[in-house]
Amino acid sequence: MAGKKKILIVEDNSDIRKLMVFFLERMGYDVVEAATGLAAIERGRATLPDLITMDLGLPDIPGDEATARLKADPSTKHIPVIAITAYYKEAPLVESAVAAGACEVLYKPITLRSLDDALRRLLTVKPNERALLPTTAHG
Repeated sequence: MAGKKKILIVEDNSDIRKLMVFFLERMGYDVVEAATGLAAIERGRATLPDLITMDLGLPDIPGDEATARLKADPSTKHIPVIAITAYYKEAPLVESAVAAGACEVLYKPITLRSLDDALRRLLTVKPNERALLPTTAHG
């Protein structure tokens, strides 16, 4: 039997992060946390999660830059990234995150159902098939 899937949650708001950790652990995932973009890069490289949820509005470097750095690293480039943001859909930061390699965008306030749907969809796709998925946005 395969081990639990590991999710890296990158979110600077501790209340939102705690809620996501609680939800994902109850769903049976192993969860790693980061509150900044630089911590996301470090934890992504150190733990090699199966998926990353990336808040875009982070206090040190924005989530699009953290995503770009992770996607430029051969050890982490295969990890799917879900961008999570309160920015409006056409915001440059959102467009930049998609250009950097985020395969899905969820808009705050996200529902746990939309997060669960995205995780199930992305964690069942083989890495070499991810490029074939359209980038989707959910509000």
